[in-house]
Amino acid sequence: MMLHLKKGEEKYMLSIAVCDDELLECLRISAKIQSLMEEMKIPCCVEQFYSGRELLASLERFDLIFLDILMKGMDGMETARRCRELDFHKPLIFLSSSRSYVFDAYDVEAFHYLVKPVEEEKLRDVLRRGADRERQACQDYIVVSRERQRRKFFLDSVWYFEIRGRQIDVHQERESYTYYEQIGVLENQLKGRGFFRCHKSYLINLKHVEGYNRQEAILDNGERIIIARRRYEAFCQAVLAYMRENGGIV
Repeated sequence: MMLHLKKGEEKYMLSIAVCDDELLECLRISAKIQSLMEEMKIPCCVEQFYSGRELLASLERFDLIFLDILMKGMDGMETARRCRELDFHKPLIFLSSSRSYVFDAYDVEAFHYLVKPVEEEKLRDVLRRGADRERQACQDYIVVSRERQRRKFFLDSVWYFEIRGRQIDVHQERESYTYYEQIGVLENQLKGRGFFRCHKSYLINLKHVEGYNRQEAILDNGERIIIARRRYEAFCQAVLAYMRENGGIV
């Protein structure tokens, strides 16, 4: 019998702040951001702020910040400088009816500069790129070494590790990479990170398991990986625990 798994949505949610001292404009931009994110199926929450000082008091919880430049009191450029002084290095996107501050934006490492009225396609592109950047920054990874060179692998992109003695093959969508390490070292690196050793030769990423039976696991790229008979029950428990934790339905 083959058991098929339905995977839930990833729990990652983008937290976005919009800071503009004009109430209606702030609400309008926020609503447009929310609508575009829903279209792109990227979970998010959007909060409004009407002054730079108000934003700075809540800075740490945001992944993306949209800042109007021409605000009363502390303007957007000064708010951005304070953000950087407070060691906030997430993307800052400026909003302005003028292009006069484009070069100033470089001084605070702005992610983008949007001119009002903001074009929908440009806003969509900025949101998509900002979300991709933050999602990647949050990804779990390991670093491996080969011939004195170090390489980073994001674990989400790894389907499985294949063990051949002290040789380990990292299998990803478009490539495989071979390095040399003791299997115990790799298992310690992956402990609690969604991988299971279903066979002496395979450590598979439970995120990519689409179905399984007593003989093999089927990955979402179509590959089939052997499950050792003595590890089948533990494998089932590991898969079900992973699916419960990550919102899946069996």
